[in-house]
Amino acid sequence: MKPLCLIVPLVIALLTPSIANADAKKLVALRGEVIDADTQRPLPSRVYIQSADGTWHFPRSEAKDGSAVSYRKQRKGTPPSVEMHTTLSAHPFVIDLPPGQYTITVEHGKEYHPLTKEVSIGLDAVGLKLPLKRWINMAEHGWYSGETHVHRTLEELPNVMLAEDLNVAFPITSWVTEAFTAPKGEAGERAAKPIAVDATHIIFPRNTEYEIFTVNKKPHTLGAFFALNHQSMFTKGVPPVRSVAEQAHKEGGLIEMDKHNWPWSMALVPLIKPDLYELANNHVWRTDFGFPSFGEPAAEYMRVERDRHGFTERGWLDYGFQNYYALLNCGFRIRPTAGTASGVHPVPLGFGRVYVECPLRFSYREWLDGLIRGRIFVTTGPMLFVDDALVTRNFRDYTVTGSAVSEYPLDRIEIIVNGEVARVAKPENKKTAQHAYESKFSEKVTPDGTSWVAVRCFEDRPDKRVRFAHSSPMGTPTVAEKPLAPPGVRRSTS
Repeated sequence: MKPLCLIVPLVIALLTPSIANADAKKLVALRGEVIDADTQRPLPSRVYIQSADGTWHFPRSEAKDGSAVSYRKQRKGTPPSVEMHTTLSAHPFVIDLPPGQYTITVEHGKEYHPLTKEVSIGLDAVGLKLPLKRWINMAEHGWYSGETHVHRTLEELPNVMLAEDLNVAFPITSWVTEAFTAPKGEAGERAAKPIAVDATHIIFPRNTEYEIFTVNKKPHTLGAFFALNHQSMFTKGVPPVRSVAEQAHKEGGLIEMDKHNWPWSMALVPLIKPDLYELANNHVWRTDFGFPSFGEPAAEYMRVERDRHGFTERGWLDYGFQNYYALLNCGFRIRPTAGTASGVHPVPLGFGRVYVECPLRFSYREWLDGLIRGRIFVTTGPMLFVDDALVTRNFRDYTVTGSAVSEYPLDRIEIIVNGEVARVAKPENKKTAQHAYESKFSEKVTPDGTSWVAVRCFEDRPDKRVRFAHSSPMGTPTVAEKPLAPPGVRRSTS
């Protein structure tokens, strides 16, 4: 038998790792409350929690009737595009964490300043108040946001829409990727009528995506388009595409183009007569740009920015702008819109969104009518208000006035005429009481013949990411002897 003096150290040695592991596994409660800094009312929110070693953590709602939806998406790249967050109802959240250092970021849609806080977790429970400060209230101006390319489920959308303050969503509930095959999904399980999350947040549940990757069971990518707000279930596959578009339009639906450089994108336009064009599409993310080599190359005349990987983020956006402008110059009156495909890609719902003016009151019908009329702008950051254009009797002098409000100072405001930058306005960037920046503009242009005019602006951000807003095009009266012309085609002067 071994002496006691030898046994005791041995027992201690054997127990020490277990004791150390128990200490390492000890979890400490963190409780957080996200509130409006001015009203002190609780806010639904999107919350990011990351430890010093890069691990992501996902809180839960403290309330029995609360909700929390975790979102975990990552796309490989250099650097990788990572979106790891939780959307929470307007209740306190809780999470149990090991002691250590954490970064917590809280956001609520586009109209509040994000809040980032460094937190040290020791041995005692931690309670945090996380006040978010609003920098603009778009509803007070009569504008309400929406997104037209959504891949979140109907069950989680109420939580996510409120956390993002997204007023209208069109989730894709029927989908098909094989040519000649009818779409399938849950669209038929819901009536084709709006679902009210509350008085100002609406879901329309019957929307279909045709995204063709295979033909006769063989890989053959064509691309995608959407039918939104339709009434009946589609029983036809594509191609051909015209009959599907005609059915959607007959039912009061809208046809939306997906990304601009699928193989069939431009060929689809005269056939399906799209109503909407994703000016902020589902490759435009909060995290790093992840698709530098996607799709068909840009036309040489566009001279879009590229680097050794392919399209830069700015080049990708410019490519989309120029394709849109080419379609407008060809006579297609398509309204701009925004879609993230949140649910598929590493991007929050509504990161790119379209704002629609509802000057009298908000309702789904009023919002949809405003979208169709084109009293809208698309944004990934700034808010853009363009007044009705003032046109003289001879239609020669066209004055564009308005203002842009942004969380960060603007870099520039551009007046676009027939796809070309006609004027560049230097932003005023006057600080507002809400710690935002306002820039008014008034620019006169003199279109030569039939023309359209739009406004776009870009932020000057510390991280150098591209954040923009773009108005819907405004058209001057048609001049028969000087019609619009597509890029590379000179107008007839006869």
